[in-house]
This record gives sequence, C-alpha cells and structure tokens, in this order.
Amino acid sequence: MGEYENLKKGERGAWVSIIAYLILASVKLIIASIGNSEALRADGLNNTTDVIASVAVLIGLKISRKPPDEDHHYGHFRAETIASLIAAFIMVTVGFEVIIGTIQDIIQQNTSEPALLTAWTALSAAVIMYGVYLYNLKLSKKVNSGALYAAAQDNRSDALVSIGAAIGIFGAQLGIFWLDPLAGLIVGFIICKTAWDIFRDSTHRLTDGFDEKEIEEIRELIEAHPEVWAVRDVKGRFQGNQTLVEATIHVNPSLTIEEGHNITDQLESLLEKRLNIYYAHIHIEPYDK
Repeated sequence: MGEYENLKKGERGAWVSIIAYLILASVKLIIASIGNSEALRADGLNNTTDVIASVAVLIGLKISRKPPDEDHHYGHFRAETIASLIAAFIMVTVGFEVIIGTIQDIIQQNTSEPALLTAWTALSAAVIMYGVYLYNLKLSKKVNSGALYAAAQDNRSDALVSIGAAIGIFGAQLGIFWLDPLAGLIVGFIICKTAWDIFRDSTHRLTDGFDEKEIEEIRELIEAHPEVWAVRDVKGRFQGNQTLVEATIHVNPSLTIEEGHNITDQLESLLEKRLNIYYAHIHIEPYDK
C-alpha cells in the first residue's frame, strides 16, 4: 500500500539526521572541552538527545511498516508514537542535566573566556543543520510523513540553538563571560521544551486525541457528496501517523445496497486523495427527519 512505501522512503530522512547529529555531537563536545565553552557543550549534548530521537523515529518507521497480524489487526503504526514518547523522557533527563550543570557554574562563578574556535564550530553546525532541515522538510512533504516533518522542525530548532550558542560565545569574547553559561542554560530549557512538546503530542495521540478542525474538514468533505443527505457522526483517531476515520451518513432510503456501497467507496477514495486518509469506515443509514 502507498502508506507503507512512504514510511520506507521516510527512513532516508531519519538516517540523514542520525549521521549529521552523530558527527556534530562528537565534534561539538570535543571542541567544547578543548575550547572551554559551556554553550557549545550544551549544544553538543542537545545533539546527542537528537540522535536518540532520530533513532526512535527510524525504529518507529521500521516497526510501523510491519503489516497487520493476528494480534495487531490495525497494523503497527503506533510503534512510532511509543518510540517518540521514550525519546521524550531521555531528552528531558539530558535537559535537566544541562540546566543543573550551567546553574552550578554560574553560582560558583566558574566562567572563563571560551576559545573563538567554539563560536565558529557552532555557526558551522547551524549551517549544516539548516541544510538537513531543508532536505527533511522537502522529503516529509513528498512522502506525507508527520514524524519526518516533526524531525525537520527539530532540525531547524537545532540550527537556531547553535546560532544562540555562537552568540553567547562571541559575547564572552567581549568580556561578558556569563553569556556563555547563560547560553548553555537557555539551550537546556530548549531541550526540555522540545521534550515536553513531543511528550504532549505523543500522549495526545495515544489517548485517541484528535484535532476538532480536522474533524470539521472531514465532515465538510463528506457532506459535499451529492448523495449524502446528512452527516450524523464523524470520529477520528491516530494509529501512529495514520488517520483512522469513522463516520455515519444518512442517504436516500430508496437506494439499493449496491448504490449505498458505491457511495461509501467514493467517499473513502475522496478522503484518501484529498486528505491522505487511508482508513475510513463509513456507516450508512436511511435518512430520517
């Protein structure tokens, strides 16, 4: 099916992120240690959490491609959401470590002038991550992957974090030494904020939360069909990145079973083409005022 093929293509973006984060995290942590920069160290630790998140996306995409079996009748699409939830817990742990470490440095006044090399390292990393962001953004739209789109947004935020780290380091070069650990502190909060966003989205999906605006869009699309006299109920939930929709429609009572079946086929095809909804169950009832 199309969604399984898209999940396979989406794995390329996850691999690009993993490779980029592994290289950048290693380089940043080494240079931060040599150049004595808390901001670059925090940025490097941020990238290590991004490696974990990207691996979670990759594993989730791979498991999600497994077809339905005897005890997973709807497939394995939620594996990706669970992996993201685990990654959120790991990320918040690293975020707290960065926050506590930089606060201790500020209180104990363990501040010094970082090497200029650390600032240029952060700026170079920002350029690289912005390139990864553009690649994953384009790929996410091409394969219609919500997880890859979220990863692309994370790529962009990481580029901004690196720019912030560079600003803090350049400030320390001007003698404002506390700007470097302050930049590290801000990075720590950004890590925690990203973890919270992932946690909130994952738990919302796992508890069958669904955007009311999307429900209304689905309802309007179904109501536009000339043979649908009324839409009585529309429900939606997520299986990973796949949208599952159930709807009850009322039609002309004089229609034959075959005609009613053709209407549901047309609606399911319309939902797939217009909104990329591959799983829709349309229940027909005779119109009753």
